[in-house]
Amino acid sequence: MRILEFSDSFIPIMDGVGNVVYQYAMNMGKKGHECYVIAPQTDTGYRGGYPFELVDYMGVQLSSMKSYTVGVPNLDPHCQSRLNMISGDIVHVHSPFVAGQAGLLYASRHNLPTVGTFHSKYRDDFLQATGITLLADAGTRFVVDFFEKCTEVWAVSESSAETLREYGFKNEIKVMPNGTDIHPLTDAGVLAANEQFPTPEGVPLLLYTGQINWKKNLRTTLQACAILAKAHPEKDFRLMLAGQGPHEEEIKKLAEELGIGEKVIFTGHLTDHDLLNALYARASLFLFPSLYDTSGLVTREAAAMGTPSIVVKGSSAAEGMTDGINGFLCENDPADLARTIEDALSDPKRLESIGQKAKETIPIPWSTLVDNVLDEYRNVIRKYHL
Repeated sequence: MRILEFSDSFIPIMDGVGNVVYQYAMNMGKKGHECYVIAPQTDTGYRGGYPFELVDYMGVQLSSMKSYTVGVPNLDPHCQSRLNMISGDIVHVHSPFVAGQAGLLYASRHNLPTVGTFHSKYRDDFLQATGITLLADAGTRFVVDFFEKCTEVWAVSESSAETLREYGFKNEIKVMPNGTDIHPLTDAGVLAANEQFPTPEGVPLLLYTGQINWKKNLRTTLQACAILAKAHPEKDFRLMLAGQGPHEEEIKKLAEELGIGEKVIFTGHLTDHDLLNALYARASLFLFPSLYDTSGLVTREAAAMGTPSIVVKGSSAAEGMTDGINGFLCENDPADLARTIEDALSDPKRLESIGQKAKETIPIPWSTLVDNVLDEYRNVIRKYHL
């Protein structure tokens, strides 16, 4: 098949959606398919060594959101010239915005089916960005209108599908979960982690990876850790927040105000997978009480390294997780998160067993997941041309 993947984020600067597109393209290319990724780049030019083609267009990095670049592919003559040379079989759009609109236009011009994946809680983003409900509602209607134009719509979890339905989408939604990038723990990664982010021997490490953004429920995480520190001053711990985001300074300030500033480690943006895996493996628990995320990519990555997660009951990240079996579930409440952390750390052997069960049951290798994606692409193409 000749497959075109349109995304608003991609290497070298990407978020979770960009990572999904990267894994799709890598695995499809390795399986012998002709895959093209159309995405913005801050530094355009040839990038070799991948089993897919990158059709880039000039983008500008957002100063407030460093994981994102913006650009307009339809105004980039080089991008348009390359797209005109591609004869595809199917288009997959991963955003309702600039790249997604370009994907719909390409599909319309070439009479191709379009798969659209609903990745994010866009209404939350609109509301955070504008603070105005009417504008958030208008943005949500725009998103629904976009997905109604797609031949088939996918969601990355059951709860994200329900979110799209709550937005007003009436058509069928297919759940296509994300996979996990599984790498072995390396000596180089462990060495880099120990040198760059040392923590006291025997002190539990509580890890979070992702955007340093209030929408990730980091206030609840910090408040829970403050409760633990106050209730058990004799029991030390470290909380590591790995990532970057627009609210880092505010979150550092809250940690200081809560009296746990010396216990919180901010790593900044990490791109070394071996180093990140070593941090996952070192952690006693992965804390992810986010209600925003539609798929727990990072909880799967933690599970792949044998580290269990604490997530909020009913959240997207909680799908496939059973409390006390392959992870821990808590209420969306700092006191209950603190209680859950304390309970999990109280029995190291049980914690290790739950981590092993998480490793066995939660991660799905991307290679396996992409086989399912390719099968569904074939079904969409067949039905479209009947």
